[in-house]
Amino acid sequence: MTTFFRRQSFYRRSLNVVAILFALSMAGKVEAQTLARCGAGWLEKIDGYLVVHVKGTPYEMGYQQGALLKDHVHISLDTLLNKKGDIALVEYGGFKLKPRFLIETIIEIQKPYVPKKYFEEMDGLAAGSGLPLKDVRTANFIPELFHCSGFAVMDSATKDGTLYHGRVLDYACDWGLQDHAVIVVAEPDGEIPFVNVTYTGFIGSVTGMNAENISVGEMGGRGLGHWAGVPMSFLVREVLQTADNFDSAVAVFRDNPRTCQYYYVVSDGETNQAAGMEASWNVFALVKPGKAHPLLPTPVADAALLSAGDRYTELVRRVQEQHGELTAESALHLMDRPVAMKSNLHNVLFEPKSTKFWVANASIDGQPAAEQKYHAFQLSELLERQPDTDSPEIPLIVETTAKK
Repeated sequence: MTTFFRRQSFYRRSLNVVAILFALSMAGKVEAQTLARCGAGWLEKIDGYLVVHVKGTPYEMGYQQGALLKDHVHISLDTLLNKKGDIALVEYGGFKLKPRFLIETIIEIQKPYVPKKYFEEMDGLAAGSGLPLKDVRTANFIPELFHCSGFAVMDSATKDGTLYHGRVLDYACDWGLQDHAVIVVAEPDGEIPFVNVTYTGFIGSVTGMNAENISVGEMGGRGLGHWAGVPMSFLVREVLQTADNFDSAVAVFRDNPRTCQYYYVVSDGETNQAAGMEASWNVFALVKPGKAHPLLPTPVADAALLSAGDRYTELVRRVQEQHGELTAESALHLMDRPVAMKSNLHNVLFEPKSTKFWVANASIDGQPAAEQKYHAFQLSELLERQPDTDSPEIPLIVETTAKK
């Protein structure tokens, strides 16, 4: 019993610490510094968090990320492709294969399905970072191999009806991606500005929100081997830069050929609509708030809750216990362990109507994101920011013929 009460006391202290950090993150301006500029893009550090602004054509946006985050891109891709990529094995077809070998096959299968603009952005990323194009492409298709929890609560479930969308990414903390965490604020020519909560060297998205109040998060399932479709991370990108309402966001997943087994939570802060969704290679199904599903047997009014096993049970319990009283601060705690796993790489809470969001990453030594500091941002504010013109400038070199 003594051990139990010690654990409870530690848990309460941990909640108090997170609450204090949340309050501090909401108070006043935080320290920001422009690090470098490249064309219309620029890199800054806000409250210690790297934020890269990319603008223009797909090639230009890729080049800006590659040039402004060059050192990070080199280290993170080297870890993924050479250190971990040569050690880790993926079981497929009864064989254990190195991810890099399998990814090269996947790229050839998926090429016809991937919009040209994303290959152009990868071309730019390779040119800006100085890395081989083949390495950049290989790294950007890795999410197709390694498949988290997510929720949306709104209306009667929250204290004032505000929609909150939580996203728990459980991924390999021992791969060091958290050392290269970055917020990408993107303004693609002719499309919707958005924020991508990601890691350097990646152009796809698994967690993001756009300026039209649409947010999306993904969780992976099974179905390894079903790759004849648009990669999951590029489907999410397509939602972020093209969907201006809930129905158009859903249509991106419904109307495109899909791969493997993936689940999503999609939210629209303008209309307070949200849903869980399965968008696998052979299944498309929406699970609306308060509705049951064979894999989600305990519906809660005005809540879309996606997780698995005991984590799902605990998420349901927390929402039921606080139903009608949830705020941004308490919604953050819905993602606390054990809803988040030990391999909790990042947690994000979106308030899509205001475009506010809070992000926590795993620590350098691999401690779960749920136990780390949350950084507060607002997309509308990020889009208004301007770089310090006295900061270093990196030339943006646009090649007349992009590499293929």
